[in-house]
Amino acid sequence: MPILLLLYPKESPEYLTSISLAIVFFNALSGSIAYSRMKRIDYRSGLIFSTATIPGAILGAYFVSYINRDIFNLIFGILLLIVSTYLMFKPISPLKMEGSSSGTTRTLIDFEGNIHKYSFSSPLGIIISLFVGFLSSMLGIGGGIIHVPALVNLLNFPVHIATATSHFILAIMAFTGSMVHLLNGTLSHGFYLVLSLGIGVLIGAQFGAKLSTKIHGHWIIRGLAIALMIVGIRILFLSI
Repeated sequence: MPILLLLYPKESPEYLTSISLAIVFFNALSGSIAYSRMKRIDYRSGLIFSTATIPGAILGAYFVSYINRDIFNLIFGILLLIVSTYLMFKPISPLKMEGSSSGTTRTLIDFEGNIHKYSFSSPLGIIISLFVGFLSSMLGIGGGIIHVPALVNLLNFPVHIATATSHFILAIMAFTGSMVHLLNGTLSHGFYLVLSLGIGVLIGAQFGAKLSTKIHGHWIIRGLAIALMIVGIRILFLSI
């Protein structure tokens, strides 16, 4: 979405979010397939949280049509700066290990044989997912910039499990939002743009998933923070 805002400064937010959500779906679907092979997706939690994103995704897809471009740029730029600042200076919370007396406990063994144990609050995850679904659909973003930090810092997910599970959740959320745009006719005007960008993200998601196994979770978060801050500042200039 940040790239679309920079490349198409005159297009409406509704049109660009419809394009972006469709691309997010292809990216999340491809990434989910890759992460599934790595056995890093928490499917039980993912299904619960993705169901919670659906009402928010539908509302967000309709709400964006009432926002003009300058206001949209301002909201988007501020959001990116807030998230990037949080990621940059907020230390990753220590994980609650097996044996925690509260919350839902999960134990996953990935393809490398690593054992991931963590506990979290399911009601809190549902509330967060509902909010993420609305905001992601309204702004046309993957939601990973919000969902992954929330899964890690608020729900105690290991970074790599959070990244993989977030892809699975986003695939369902983005598909829902895209269907809304398709039914109201917005997405049909950008078919060829979606096709060309979709091919790129399907390939890129596979490389990204493989690369994630070679990079420490700390650097994934910090790298994301720097990228979001740079793009956020650039988009804010578009609204001035």
